[in-house]
Formats: sequence, structure tokens, C-alpha cells
Amino acid sequence: MFQSLSDRLSGILDKLTRRGALTESDVAEAMREVRRALLEADVALDVVRDFIEKVKAKAIGQEVLRSVTPGQMVVKIVNDELVAMLGSENSAIDLHAAPPVAIMMVGLQGSGKTTTTAKIAKRLTDRDKKKVLMASLDTRRPAAQEQLRILGEQTGVDTLPIVAGQTPQQIAKRALDAGRLGGYDVVMLDTAGRIHIDEELMRESAEVRDIATPHETLLVADSLTGQDAVNVAKSFDERVGITGIVLTRADGDARGGAALSMRAVTGKPIKLLGVGEKWDELEDFHPSRVASRILGMGDVVSLVEKAAQTIDAEKATKIAEKMKKGIFDLDDMAEQLKQMQRIGGMSGVLGMLPGMGKIKNQIAEANLDDSILKRQHAIITSMTPHERRNPKVLDAKRKRRIAAGSGTKVEDVNKLVKMHRQMADMMKSLGKNRGMLNRLVGGGRGPGPSEAEMAAMQEELGRLDPKALEQLPQELRDAIPKGGGLPKGLPGLTGGIPKLPGLGGGLPGLGGGLPKFPGLPGKKK
Repeated sequence: MFQSLSDRLSGILDKLTRRGALTESDVAEAMREVRRALLEADVALDVVRDFIEKVKAKAIGQEVLRSVTPGQMVVKIVNDELVAMLGSENSAIDLHAAPPVAIMMVGLQGSGKTTTTAKIAKRLTDRDKKKVLMASLDTRRPAAQEQLRILGEQTGVDTLPIVAGQTPQQIAKRALDAGRLGGYDVVMLDTAGRIHIDEELMRESAEVRDIATPHETLLVADSLTGQDAVNVAKSFDERVGITGIVLTRADGDARGGAALSMRAVTGKPIKLLGVGEKWDELEDFHPSRVASRILGMGDVVSLVEKAAQTIDAEKATKIAEKMKKGIFDLDDMAEQLKQMQRIGGMSGVLGMLPGMGKIKNQIAEANLDDSILKRQHAIITSMTPHERRNPKVLDAKRKRRIAAGSGTKVEDVNKLVKMHRQMADMMKSLGKNRGMLNRLVGGGRGPGPSEAEMAAMQEELGRLDPKALEQLPQELRDAIPKGGGLPKGLPGLTGGIPKLPGLGGGLPGLGGGLPKFPGLPGKKK
């Protein structure tokens, strides 16, 4: 959602960081460009004006202009003000009330209200171990109640039985009674929407609010509607009173203006972002992390958290035990490829690493996409169980058969086998240091990284390092066009690619840098 804005701001701030000294005119010119970028991103005019004034007042201070790295100081000021604009601290859904806690979902028709209700219910059930009841109060839209019932079956969350002819107010009262009698922790009320805001919608929502007295009233808004989403939020807050906002379709090509303006205009926090259609594609909104993404600093903390949430602890423990014995076969490698896909694939991982936006065109030309992971997995699954456990038996005849079965070339099979051999050697060396291995795998007995450690990792990776490109493996450097105009430095890949829980010492094929995958052009041996 923030890609175009991120590209613009990164380019503007890069010009400042490359200069050894800054004048007031340099800062003023940069701020004019930042103002233009924010307005083009559909951020509200009043919000842009206030943001620019605050940044400018701090950026032209003597302590900034006379500092050793004035450009970096300006970047920090812009980052801090972006965080303040987005809400300073993340606000999770508040369940600190006597059960059943009522959560009322409001919004316009087509914003994804019913699907988001099911996503939140599943999230509360799986992650927070709450007993949740969902109830549809939408008696106008055809099959709206039936839709929520089917979503409840798909997610394994209970739904209130449908009684024909009841009004939304009667359904709300029945849902709360059922919640109390059934011992539910949370009751989610999915209210009706309209094509546009009207008096009848607001009156109905206010009456349901008075009956249910919800602890949380969440507005579901479509981020693709831009500034109109901000106007909708203001209207609902004035008439119904909302406690938070859920932005859907944040994975689309929206310009990000709604997210940047929402908190500043309404004063209500954005609590969740819908980033896909799958049940688990709902993320907490962390202002500091979003600001880091916008400024091209990456979001390594979220990447580590996502890896920790998606890992199968039992499988990770088994792999860890095998690694301690110096064993790492192709079945283990296939499991790591699956884990890579579960945390978002190549695009998801690279999108959260610092500085990747600066070389995205070169990465695209190098064909670093999720098809590589699928091709690798196809090669492994084309082998027999004996071949996967004992890669040394792979001779020329077997490799030709595997290549034909997976729709690849023998060269691809050779590259995969070579990459596996390199990873196996690395695992053997890690096996000698059990404490380190437990922490890297995330499934062993050693503790995983703490919040402080992850924050320190994010800060370290956010620093600019002129030697960062040296982290790239030779294959990727060969694949990048010579005239591509690579940046002189990327923000902080000083320690290589971060080690993610459950991915045995990092990501599959990421030997301390970017991936070395079959199918990438490189030097012929």
C-alpha cells in the first residue's frame, strides 16, 4: 500500500544523506518535495501541512545542521514525526472487561466487514484462546446472515442461530443473552452497512450500541477509498462513537493516504490491517514499524514475529535434533521451503528487509520470486524417499529422471544439490554449538529472541552501511545488470540476513546474504 510513497520519500531523503553538510535551503527544498509526495499519496491537506511544519521546525535547528551526519538526523526526525502521525503506540483490541465482551463492527457495505469479523473471531480463538460467538445483525443484505454462518463453519467459530423476522435490535439482545448463557468470552456483532452513509444507518447503529453497550466499536474501512474512508470514520465517530479502525485491502495498490490521515483526523487508532484474503492475513498495526517500511528501513521485527507464529514447533524440534547429529537431508530442506512460503515467500521476506526497495528492479530482473521456491520444491518431490535421505546416490541418470519429472533442467537439479550440500555443511558446524542452534531454530530448548533483542536488531538493520552490497552473493551480483545503477549503500545489512525461528540458521539458501537459488544466472563452474 505504501510502495509508491516509500519510493518517493526514500529518493528525497537519500539526497540529503549523501551530502556532508546541509543548509536551510537544502532542508526547505526537501520538505517541498516531501509535501508533494504526501499530497500525491492522498494524505489530507491539514495533516500534510502540520507534518511539514513540525519536521521543518526541528530539522533546521542548529544541532541538526551542525551535526556530523545532518542527513541522518533529518531522516530520524521524519521517522519520528511519521510515527507520531500514525499514532505513536500500537493499540490492540481491548478485552479487559467482564465477559462476554461485546465487539461491534460498523462500516459501509463492501468494505469487508463480515469477512473481517470472521478473521478477528478466528484470531481471538486461536491466538488468545477465547471462546467467541458471532452474530449477524444485517437483515437487509440478502444472505448476509447465511454468509456469516458459513464463515463460522469454515473458521470453527460459533455463530448465533438465525431466526427469521427479527430486527437488528432483537438479534443484538439475543446474542448477548446467548453469550452469557453459553459462557462465551467475546460476542462479535456484525452490523448492517449501506452503499453510503444515511440517517437510517446511523440511527440503527446507535440503537444497537445502546442495547449492546460494546466495549469495542471497530470501524471497518476500505483503504482503496482513500480520503473518503477518513470522512466515513469521522461520521461514524460523531454519531455512533468508535474505539478503533480496521483497514482492509492494505495489500492493494492504494496510495496510503487513508492510513496516514486516519489517526490525525479522527483521533482514533488504527488497530488492524487486512493484508490478504486468508484467515491469518490480519496484522496488528504498529506505527513505528509502518513508518520504517515507508522510509525503506524494513520491518525485521514483524518478519521474526511472523516466522515464530507460523512455525510448526514439533517439526522444528525434530529438525533441530537431527542437526545436532550433523544430519540435514533434502526432506528437511523441503520443510524449510514450505516454511519460507508460509511467512510470505520471497516477496514477503524481501519486502520487510531494509534497503530492498532500492534494488527492486534489479531483483525483478534476477527473477527472485516465489516461483523459485515452487521449482525447488518440485525438484525435491520428484525424488524417491531414498534419494531425499541420501543425496549422494544421485547420479547423472537419476538427475535426468528428476529433471524430467519436475519440468526443470539437469542444471537446476545440480544447483539444488550443491545448495543442499552447502547448507548441510553449515548445519554440521552449527551442531557443534548447541546453544546457538537452539536459538536459531526456535524449536529447541533455548529461549527465542526477546522483544529487546528484536528491537535492537531492527535498529541495527536500519543504519546505513556503505559496504552492505558486499553481502550479496556472487550469483546475484552476476545476475544484476552492470548498468543498473545500484545504490552505493543499503540501510544496514551489516549482519547479513536475519536468522528466523524455524528456518535452521536463516532462510533456505540464504548463506548470510540474499538467496542462491537454482535458475539464477551465474558464473559457470
